[in-house]
Amino acid sequence: MHLIRRLPALLAAIVLAWAPAAPLVFPTAAHAQAPAADAAKPAEAAAQPAEAPKPPPAPPQASKEKETIENPYGLEALWKQGDFVSKGTLIILVIMSMGSWYIMFVKVYEQFKLFREAAKVKASFWSSGSVAEGAASMKDGSPFKFIAESALEAQKHHEGKLLETIDYNEWVTMGIQRAVDNVGSRLQDGLAFLATVGSTAPFVGLFGTVWGIYHALTAIGIAGQASIDKVAGPVGEALIMTAFGLAVAVPAVLAYNWLVRRNKVAMEHLRGFAADLHLVVVSGSAKKARA
Repeated sequence: MHLIRRLPALLAAIVLAWAPAAPLVFPTAAHAQAPAADAAKPAEAAAQPAEAPKPPPAPPQASKEKETIENPYGLEALWKQGDFVSKGTLIILVIMSMGSWYIMFVKVYEQFKLFREAAKVKASFWSSGSVAEGAASMKDGSPFKFIAESALEAQKHHEGKLLETIDYNEWVTMGIQRAVDNVGSRLQDGLAFLATVGSTAPFVGLFGTVWGIYHALTAIGIAGQASIDKVAGPVGEALIMTAFGLAVAVPAVLAYNWLVRRNKVAMEHLRGFAADLHLVVVSGSAKKARA
């Protein structure tokens, strides 16, 4: 019975022995308000409007005016820094080039007109009633009209003591041949200039090259050192002159060969027309003589 009475006390001692050592602490009123205040701070932060981010600083505005850098080795510098020899050489090359291109366009236009007249003569001249009528239907300045009028002139003026000794056939042939040769020489006008430019322009440019190299050597001798700034200008001038000479000569040579070939075709049309015209004039005069 004594043990039974002491059993609750023993159980309480066992429970206290196994319980946590830290005492239980109950929060006071001050501690209870602190969490509430901490919880209210995020709400107030959310309620306040967020501050707008500051814009990044604007980059400095680029200057609208672009800086222009002059090329000290260009064509403008060549003209300003060159002496009278280099300028004279450049002017000669420009004149050669302008003359060559002018002759090219003029000769091509003349040949185009001649080929067009050849087509018209082939289509309409031989259907005319007479040589005079056919010649009158041609345009003024046409080489075919000139040949036809020369044949008529030879046909009319075969008279006089000196001309009577010449055979009529040979006289008409000579008159037509003179007209054909005259037209052929007119077709050759300007081609000699193209040939001259094509053969001499490279040497004119080479002269400018030699003069530019001479300036380069002079600049090196004055400066006492072969620095690039002393040599670049004169050497660039020399190379430009060489390029100009080739640029003038190559088109002139190509145009000369092409125009000569077209002149040969044109002369074939003229000689064929002259031969047929000679037969018509001689045969017509023979018929009149027999009549």
